[in-house]
Amino acid sequence: MTPSAAPPRWWRLLRGAWRGVRLLAHIAGGLWTYHLRFPRLSPVQRQAAVQAWADGMLGKVGITLQRLGTPAAAGPVLLVANHISWLDIVTMHAARYCRFVSKAGIRQWPMVGSMADAAGTLYIQRESRRDAMRVVHQMAESLRAGDVVAVFPEGTTSDGMTMLPFHANLLQAAIAVNAPVQPVAISYVDAHTGERTLAPCYIGDDTLLVSIWRTLTAPAIQAVVHYGELQLPQGRDRRQWAADLQADVARLRAG
Repeated sequence: MTPSAAPPRWWRLLRGAWRGVRLLAHIAGGLWTYHLRFPRLSPVQRQAAVQAWADGMLGKVGITLQRLGTPAAAGPVLLVANHISWLDIVTMHAARYCRFVSKAGIRQWPMVGSMADAAGTLYIQRESRRDAMRVVHQMAESLRAGDVVAVFPEGTTSDGMTMLPFHANLLQAAIAVNAPVQPVAISYVDAHTGERTLAPCYIGDDTLLVSIWRTLTAPAIQAVVHYGELQLPQGRDRRQWAADLQADVARLRAG
């Protein structure tokens, strides 16, 4: 079968089922590590375990990782990235461990919530302005401790072809502690053709299960994580900085 030939439906279903079994087994292994091994690991060992698990998960679902640019060697630094899929957090962890700010509802997802806790996730009630201020303080404390923290300033997923405006409120954490920010562009492409694929998207009327199944049955995908240059506000207020960072991420995606 040539890469350009569309596989028959039965083959795509078989491929999806096989990847799905591998995915569930990998998640189960991650949960075992979290509950039985994590208490005995140092913070550095935990970060390495999270990154290795994330890289392994990509492989289980037929995704390879391409990393462009140079991620920050150490914190404090705030990563800002575009948001396409439920895969984005796994993809960024595989490229470089970081602490994510994610919507609070993720903590209630079966299995996923435990893995998010293991990765040191900070949770936010996005509809609450007061909660946003609480999370900004948590982010600032994390940055002061030398962590690498990551946010999706769009606030929700887009189709990967365009971006939504970047919200500026979470940038206040970096401004408060004078921590640099690094723009990061995420994209998913067909591993054979190099063209962007919509398979991992999680937008509109998609359910999480539909998006996962579409990814599992898709041809081989390459996840591309492109890191830009570290930058400080240099007199910009957070709204202007957010707009500039969005432009930077757009340039990284185009490159």
